[in-house]
Amino acid sequence: MIHVTLKASTPKKAYELATEKYGSDFTLVSAKQIKHDDDEKISAEITIAVSKERFLDPNEEKDGDMLFEELTQLREHIAQMKAHLQVQDAPTPCVLENVKSLFVAKGISKEWLKQTLAPLAGSAIVEDEKLLAAYLLEEMDETLMIKDEDLSRKKVMMFVGPTGVGKTTTIAKLAARYAYMLEIPYKVALVNLDSFKVGAFEQLAHFADIMQIKLFTANSPVQFKTLFEELEAYDVILIDTAGMSAYDTVKLVTTVEYLSANRVQSIEVNLVLSATVKYEDIKDIVETFSFLDLDSVILSKFDETKHLGSVLSFLLLNPIPLSYFCIGQNVPDDIVPADKEYFLQRFLGDLEDTDPAGY
Repeated sequence: MIHVTLKASTPKKAYELATEKYGSDFTLVSAKQIKHDDDEKISAEITIAVSKERFLDPNEEKDGDMLFEELTQLREHIAQMKAHLQVQDAPTPCVLENVKSLFVAKGISKEWLKQTLAPLAGSAIVEDEKLLAAYLLEEMDETLMIKDEDLSRKKVMMFVGPTGVGKTTTIAKLAARYAYMLEIPYKVALVNLDSFKVGAFEQLAHFADIMQIKLFTANSPVQFKTLFEELEAYDVILIDTAGMSAYDTVKLVTTVEYLSANRVQSIEVNLVLSATVKYEDIKDIVETFSFLDLDSVILSKFDETKHLGSVLSFLLLNPIPLSYFCIGQNVPDDIVPADKEYFLQRFLGDLEDTDPAGY
């Protein structure tokens, strides 16, 4: 279940809002009243539990979906205008600046906006705020990359990332998904390479014991190479590595050595990145881990923020595909394959909170 918090002027209105969004498919977890010191008004806040299917179902009537319906209606018009750009009088500066300011305030980089808006100079699109915002959202949809889940062949996945990002829990979620939650139960093995962090092996061993999945460990690149002979019968091999900062060259070099030790088996390298990370930190993190030839990004803590502009901005400027979203702490439920429209719906919701006109 996913916890959703809703606010309104009264508890009744907050409950009505929950009903409007999720029908009767939710459970009330808590309710409280909040007194605001600035104007002494009282508002209500309720927390409800919603099933993952209900929360993610794109066919349900939610605010993000209505925005996407509106965006879809604009797509054909935008395509026509892009194909027949008509140079007109100088565009109204405030229209362009208003839209740029809105997206910059939500974490989208000025660099990406400059690149994307440059071809529109003198066109009719920059005369209409709503149309211009819709154009930018459409460009985001086209630019974002998704790595589809493919288990048609043997899969070896290594997980890297900063300390504390939730890497081991993410691995446990994927192990359970592959072993028990898909139509075909795949034979899964876990491998631990983290000899740095105290308790790292114990945490992974705990998950492995609960799920009845075999756990192996390797303490050197040579041992890691030999281990693959024992893993020949497994369909999916998930490898946990030491968490490291963007400046920890010792652990990075060690990880490279492990990857270099096995030249026969193809290993996918997945960077686990928190959705709450700042743009400046993302640049440092990815620059560090790029030496490992990253195959995809997995966003953890996706449920802990609605401000996704920093991560989105980085992905728009760097061609690294998304593969999974971690949407909660529960193992094995709270992980889903990455989806562009769901990602942009969350970003659209953030825009809607800021802009009263509702782009």
